[in-house]
Amino acid sequence: VQLQASGGGLVQAGGSLRLSCAASGSISSINVMAWYRQAPGKQREYVAIVIGGGTTNHADSVKGRFTISRDNAKNTVYLQMNSLKPEDTAVYYCNARVVVRNTRDQYDFWGKGTLVTVSS
Repeated sequence: VQLQASGGGLVQAGGSLRLSCAASGSISSINVMAWYRQAPGKQREYVAIVIGGGTTNHADSVKGRFTISRDNAKNTVYLQMNSLKPEDTAVYYCNARVVVRNTRDQYDFWGKGTLVTVSS
């Protein structure tokens, strides 16, 4: 199973970006998809999560500015980021809890990350 994230880049404060992460490979189903981020010199932190039925949750630091969504048919998760702040600068990683095809086993997979830089 591979996760490919895209959509990062350089944006001015107050701007918007949309991240995408597509999962591919031996996938039977994906129970959970999420975004995390890691700023320079800091630990990786949770950003948002979406469960198979569509229930979402966002970290307090991004609530009201970021929106997570998913397209189950495409095994893709999105993160719409609005009103970006310099403190949102980080490498953003997608995560998926996947049931591997022809098994009942669940595993966590991570994408390689996409860099978001917000200038002041």
